[in-house]
Amino acid sequence: MILTTKFDDGVNLHEIGKRWRPRRLLLLLLCLNAVSSLVIASPQTCPADLSTKCADSGEWEGEFFPGIPTIKYEGPSSKNPLSFKWYNANEEILGKTMKDWMRFSVAFWHTFRGSGADPFGSATKNWPWEDGTNSLAMAKRRMRANFEFIKKLGVDLWCFHDRDIAPDAETLEETNKNLDEVVALAKKLQGTKIHPLWGTAQLFLHPRYMHGGATSSEVGVYAYAAAQVKKALEVTHYLGGENYVFWGGREGYQTLLNTDMGRELDHMARFLEAAVAYKKKIGFNGTLLIEPKPQEPTKHQYDWDAATSANFLRKYGLIDEFKLNIECNHATLSGHSCHHELETARINGLLGNIDANTGDPQVGWDTDQFLTDISEATMVMLSVVRNGGLAPGGFNFDAKLRRESTDVEDLFIAHISGMDTLARGLRNVAKLIEDGSLDDLVRKRYQSFDSEIGAAIEAGKGDFEMLEKKAMEWGEPKVPSAKQELAEMIFQSAL
Repeated sequence: MILTTKFDDGVNLHEIGKRWRPRRLLLLLLCLNAVSSLVIASPQTCPADLSTKCADSGEWEGEFFPGIPTIKYEGPSSKNPLSFKWYNANEEILGKTMKDWMRFSVAFWHTFRGSGADPFGSATKNWPWEDGTNSLAMAKRRMRANFEFIKKLGVDLWCFHDRDIAPDAETLEETNKNLDEVVALAKKLQGTKIHPLWGTAQLFLHPRYMHGGATSSEVGVYAYAAAQVKKALEVTHYLGGENYVFWGGREGYQTLLNTDMGRELDHMARFLEAAVAYKKKIGFNGTLLIEPKPQEPTKHQYDWDAATSANFLRKYGLIDEFKLNIECNHATLSGHSCHHELETARINGLLGNIDANTGDPQVGWDTDQFLTDISEATMVMLSVVRNGGLAPGGFNFDAKLRRESTDVEDLFIAHISGMDTLARGLRNVAKLIEDGSLDDLVRKRYQSFDSEIGAAIEAGKGDFEMLEKKAMEWGEPKVPSAKQELAEMIFQSAL
């Protein structure tokens, strides 16, 4: 039985349907043909979205950032947020390409493990490729996303903590197996052009490290930390890493009432000596780096700042085995400027790497923001240029998106902004050097030491008797202006 319905004007729906069937069939065939042509012309890649079928497999190899192009240099006049305005990788400045001066690196932990959580709130970032687990399959998915990001950003270096790239397991053996699987994938995805700027072991998150690793009061924890660093050194070496970092977030104390500080410092030195020995044993020629930080999470961290770290290395005979990885936000937490810490490291021959970030002056903790202050970036680059560069170190973006920044493209925008800021800093330093006024001001300020007496003092031959005689001969010294305001004016003119 066929139901028929008539409108008031007598039109029969059944009759309309019969007339339209052939037309609908023809339209369907045309649509199928068009879709088929599109697929043949340009094979599609599925976005890394768990709502799509292509995301079902842990070995999925689609495109994670399908709407993001490879980032190109477009110059200062560009309004395109997904382009470089100041960083032109192959442009030569002061005898090196910008790429060689900067040696930019992506930090895996902030970029792909940063959730937006803070002490007062839960995670805000829900990247489309994440499934909410810390599984091995998810670790591999993140690694694929990491290398797509690196390639689209146009950098060759990345940094990692061992436990950020591969999950902990029930035993150390199982954990090492997890790490080996992810590292094997990373090695494949790196190809021949990409490698780690540095690797490190995460000796602060797990409860076993609540008293520290190398400075723990428990010998079992000390041994476990040594085993973890041993493996992380091997992995960094295998991936072609150029440096290895020690950040002692838990290597310090909460109170001296229950702490044998001398013994803990001795233990830390023994730990680092063992690391040096193992590095040489496996043929790893990379630089070992200590990253100073004054506090957080401990009340007092043993590598408080650059000067404290240098003193520790000298005391224990390790000064020739290590350099420093200076983080700008850590500098401000210790009561210094980033420029001060860089200069302290540089004049001691210890400037090895920079964690490029900054903190908010109104917030008293390690906020790890991307550096966007042109003045600070210029002072940072002054130290880098005076150091002759950072290689085999570089600039690692130990910086994270703000909690409220939740779009995937924000990952790119933040890195582009950080890279452009440091590139502007380098360009400004080139202006200052070409102008010469600032260098001339400093030279004139110390020109009295270019005299015969000044040269004797600097040569270690200025004994007190001789200097007393000169003081009586010369009388009251004339003290010239330091010209601080002029120095600041010259500096600001380059910005």
